[in-house]
Amino acid sequence: MSAVRYDVRDSVAILTLNRPESLNALNLAMIAALRETTARAAFDPAVRAVVVCGAGEHFMAGGDLKWFREQLALPPAERQPAFEQVIGDVHASILNLKGMRKPVIAAVQGAVAGFGLSLMLAADLALAADNAYFTLAYSNIALSPDGGATFSLPRQVGLKQAMEIALLGDRFDVVRARELGLVNRVVAPARLEDEALALARRLAAGPAEAIARTKALLNASFEATLETQLVAEQRAFAACGAHADFSEGLAAFFEKRRPAYAGG
Repeated sequence: MSAVRYDVRDSVAILTLNRPESLNALNLAMIAALRETTARAAFDPAVRAVVVCGAGEHFMAGGDLKWFREQLALPPAERQPAFEQVIGDVHASILNLKGMRKPVIAAVQGAVAGFGLSLMLAADLALAADNAYFTLAYSNIALSPDGGATFSLPRQVGLKQAMEIALLGDRFDVVRARELGLVNRVVAPARLEDEALALARRLAAGPAEAIARTKALLNASFEATLETQLVAEQRAFAACGAHADFSEGLAAFFEKRRPAYAGG
């Protein structure tokens, strides 16, 4: 049984964290499977949008603490490089999600803890069931965050709120997550999968080139000056204007019909 299931429906890749008996806690098998499936989704020509979700009643309860406890048998001089290797493997999947041209939706419920929160933050959009609860949790076991949380959190909630979430490690509910802007929509647990797939199908049917370039522009904007961002927008706009999707979108507008983008 794969630690991450990979399915494609209606041009949407569904990546399902698949250790429900352990609340989908991240172990070595899941790290490898996430790296493989995120890369696969990025380059799969049949895929135009991605959903990341968890099997069972939870998204992810963070790292597998049993594995961490096993590492205590190593002397510190050996433990440090071992951890660096593992976290490097963990980060490959984050880079795959952030760097792919396709939109990524996280659909979360139950526990969204530790790397589970980092993984949700790496998605472009997040839908949460109303039973979801969140904690960065690392400080509770004397670790610093990974998975890009220290990059994503201050950009999404501001530095002071990011400090509170990261330093205190407190648990907060979906209402607070929505107030902070960490999730886009809150739905009933029974509706989570359907709502996530409906949103993914909408994106998959959209203009892939324009969506990809918009995602890239927004992700780059925090490191750009206004001048460099304007140049990037200029180039992206021109590239989209030269693409066949623009011709189809404009024709559909004037013909008062739904556009049929290539592959959509």
